[in-house]
This record gives sequence, structure tokens and C-alpha cells, in this order.
Amino acid sequence: MPRRGSSPVDTALKVDHLTKSFGGRKAVDDVSFTLPQGAFLSVFGPNGAGKTTLLRMLATLSRPTEGSVTLSGISLKEEPERAREAIGLISHNPMLYPDLTAEENLLLFAKLYGVGASQRRVMELLEAVGLKHRRFDRVRTFSRGMTQRTSIARALINDPSLVLLDEPYSGLDPHAIEIFDELIASVRENRTFVMVSHDLDKGLALASHVLVLARGRVVHFGEKDELAPDEFRELYRSTVGLGVS
Repeated sequence: MPRRGSSPVDTALKVDHLTKSFGGRKAVDDVSFTLPQGAFLSVFGPNGAGKTTLLRMLATLSRPTEGSVTLSGISLKEEPERAREAIGLISHNPMLYPDLTAEENLLLFAKLYGVGASQRRVMELLEAVGLKHRRFDRVRTFSRGMTQRTSIARALINDPSLVLLDEPYSGLDPHAIEIFDELIASVRENRTFVMVSHDLDKGLALASHVLVLARGRVVHFGEKDELAPDEFRELYRSTVGLGVS
């Protein structure tokens, strides 16, 4: 599978006519887009637009009703286990064991992914998220911000080529936000990101590409520079009312 040494013009993520239905309602409706290696896609839309449902399908946590997703040529439907080896997910659920220490959590996930030199990798990530000094503390004693920072380290333990972020700034204090921004900048090169966000300013600042969803359908997709910031904000405002189904 092509990794971060690949050319930045290589296709990292290809989404074809992706649809997810719950009963008679389509939460995601015929969504298609392609991202090059190293892109950062910010996904915007009002509540109920299908953003998190889309992200769950990209993370292989939910199977699409129709359509397909390929990650560096790997079909998420046909080879989900292989695809997961290249995916990191940061969501509202930190996916950590509260009665284990930060170090124990990361070592566990390193073992699950078969990470070599796991102790060194864990120490590197704990230092990167500013928690090396708390590595022996149980996660249940952490603040929301510290838990989220540990979750970020957990999502990066397998050195993923695709990082999925579901409102990653939620619950973070200013110090944690600064650490998160620095961490994203340090690992961004030739790695592909898809971030769901309600924060237009933060999403646009990070993005190379933008996607707007309303009622599960694509209202706009393209490179960020195709629209001036004011034009994009006006487009977004004009679609917010379409998002409730």
C-alpha cells in the first residue's frame, strides 16, 4: 500500500456514491469525492447533515448501504482489516480504558496494531501530547482535555496514513488546543486528514479541501482556494437551513 513516501498527487481516498440509509431515511445520500495524498478535508454542515455518519463509514465502523470507499487502492468493504491498519480515529469517545494508565493504554493499542519498538513509540507520543509526566496515572483521573490528548496519541500509535477527526477540539482547553495544533502540524506532511467541524474558522484554517453536507447530500466540494473565505461562509449560511431532515 502506498505510504507517506508516495507522490502528493497520488489518490489517497476515493468515495464513490456512498449512501447510508436508516429505515426510509438516507443519512448520507450519494456522496462522492476524491482526495490526493496529503490533503486535509474539512467537512461542514448543520446538525443532522450526515457528517458523523460519513466519518463512521470512512472509519469502517459502519457499512454503507450503497457505494464504496477505497483507501490508497484498498477497498474498505472487501479488506476492512487491512484498511484499518492505515486509519486513525479521534472522536467524542476517547476509546481508552479508564482503569489503565496512559502508558498501559497506548502499549495495548500498539500491541493490537503490531507496532514495533512499541515502548519507544509510546514515549514519543506521550511527550508529543505533553503527558509523559502523567504516563503512570490512570486515565479516569484525567481531565477532559488530558483524556482527549491521550486519545490523540492513541489514534497516531499505528502511524496512520488517514486520520479521521470528529470535532476534535470539543472539550479542549486553550493549552490542549495549542498542543493539538502543533501535533497536527508536525505529522501533517503526506498524511491525509478528514475532519468534521462546526468551527468554520478553524476548519478553513487547516483545510486544503472543503466539503459541505446538507440533508446527507454534497452541497459543495473542492479545494479551499476555489472560493474566497467570505464566499464560502455565504455558501455555508445559505445551506444551513437545509440540514434538518
